[in-house]
Amino acid sequence: MAHHSVKSGYVELAERLNRFPQGAPPSRLLYKILEMLYTEKEAKLVSLLPIKPFSIDKAARVWEMTPGAAQKILDTLCRRAILLDITENGRRVFCLPPPMAGFFEFSLMRIRNDIDQKVLSELFYQYLNVEDDFIKALFVQGETKLGRVFVQEPALSKHNRLHILDYERATEVIRTASAIGISICYCRHKMSHVGRDCDAPKEICMTFNAAAASLIQHGFARPVGVSECLALLETAYGHHLVQFGDNVREGVNFICNCCGCCCEAMIAARKFAIFHPVHTTNFIPRIQMDACTGCGKCAERCPVEAMVMVSANDPNHRKKKKVRLDENICLGCGVCTRVCPAGCISLRSRKQRVVTPLNTAHRVVLMAVDRDKLQHLIFDNQISKHHRAMATVLGVILKLPPIKQAMACRQMQSIYLNTLVKRLNL
Repeated sequence: MAHHSVKSGYVELAERLNRFPQGAPPSRLLYKILEMLYTEKEAKLVSLLPIKPFSIDKAARVWEMTPGAAQKILDTLCRRAILLDITENGRRVFCLPPPMAGFFEFSLMRIRNDIDQKVLSELFYQYLNVEDDFIKALFVQGETKLGRVFVQEPALSKHNRLHILDYERATEVIRTASAIGISICYCRHKMSHVGRDCDAPKEICMTFNAAAASLIQHGFARPVGVSECLALLETAYGHHLVQFGDNVREGVNFICNCCGCCCEAMIAARKFAIFHPVHTTNFIPRIQMDACTGCGKCAERCPVEAMVMVSANDPNHRKKKKVRLDENICLGCGVCTRVCPAGCISLRSRKQRVVTPLNTAHRVVLMAVDRDKLQHLIFDNQISKHHRAMATVLGVILKLPPIKQAMACRQMQSIYLNTLVKRLNL
């Protein structure tokens, strides 16, 4: 399908999605995906919605219809997980999730008959795993990433357990969540339809807090308690899955339990080895070479091929191997530590701590600055008329390091913003 032949609603929605900080480069495949998930009228309407959470009245004004008519459309979109509805300060508001982590995943997080999930999975596979543009925009561009890896806590020594922070613990995210939802793993579900999935458990995708509450309400996730979620985390550990979650300290929305063969983030880490598509943990393996038997279990289980087997250079045993770690691509997940039968791999702290954004607003602004999309975030359709929205974004910008502030000012070309930053740094 050529670009010019696509109906205008889908073109406008694709352009709208590409204004998200992580981007969604338009392509023939993206248009086909959108056509499966939206009617053209819905695509046109959604393309007009702001990035920030909005009310029914806001949608009604943007769409130029009555609040009652707007609510019917919003409810329909929420029932299909195209939008999320959340409670904010005691009132119901809506938000448009990005493609990932967002409505792409939601479309395959349960078995459903209203769309052909096999055809959709094949389109996702081509768009995400064959074409490079979307994955590069999502995982490679910019310093601030969408997700981060959680270290497998059983792999930590007693010493390291004293130095890990609460927000770095998947168990703490689970224990403090206001709501917990469990769904089918989008990645392995997608791969099952193209004959490339593995035997790792599928019903193990975790969502939390407001996102979980919305997905549970509309049947895209089942509610579970803390104990069951912790048990599922142990199951994930037992299958050597990597915990990849929301790159924020507060209000984590998701933790995926990822395999190296199906997960887009892990595939991207191998495909673009010189980049970190997700933020690493604050730990890295230490190998006792004298104790290494060369069994290769760590290399077999490493999801990003950071552990490789090389010659041991033993003249008496020419076929003997030993492991070598590529620290530049290591995630610090701890899987290798737990599978080593000789116990010769342990975790140590990285020399430089990884910086995690405070919350979603902080991360979104950082990503927008990194990707030259700050202007889209601030002057986003109708939302730019809302002074509190501008204040929120500026508040985050003014807390950025000076070099990031300079990047933001250059993008905005704003006398007002430049003056604020200069006053802050006096």
